[in-house]
Amino acid sequence: QVQLVESGGGLVQAGGSLRLSCAASGRTFAMGWFRQAPGKEREFVAGIGSSGRGAYYADSVKGRFTISRDNAKNTVSLQMTSLRPEDTAVYYCAASGFVNAGPGVNEYGYWGQGTQVTVSS
Repeated sequence: QVQLVESGGGLVQAGGSLRLSCAASGRTFAMGWFRQAPGKEREFVAGIGSSGRGAYYADSVKGRFTISRDNAKNTVSLQMTSLRPEDTAVYYCAASGFVNAGPGVNEYGYWGQGTQVTVSS
C-alpha cells in the first residue's frame, strides 16, 4: 500500500513560482502529477519513471514545469515557474505500479489528497 501526501500549494501572482512536494510511504515506481480545475476533468501534468530519468510533460506546461524525484527520500517534486491563471487547479500526486507510466489517469493506482494552487492575474 502506498500513501502520498502533497504540500506546497498556495496563492501566487501570474509569472510567479511554486514548488510542490509529495512524500510517499511504501515502494513507488513511476510517479506523476495531475491537476483538476473546477468543472474540468483531471489532466496529466508531468510524469517521471522509477529511475528518475525520462521525465515527460503535458504540452501546456512544457518549459515551465520541472518534475524530479529523490528515491532516497521517497519524494517527488514539481517546480512550477512562469505560472498563469489557467494553471489554477487542485494538484494531485500519483503513483503507478509500473516502472514507467504514461499520461493516463488509469495508469496510476495511488493518489494523494491534492493541494490547491491558485494563480491570480
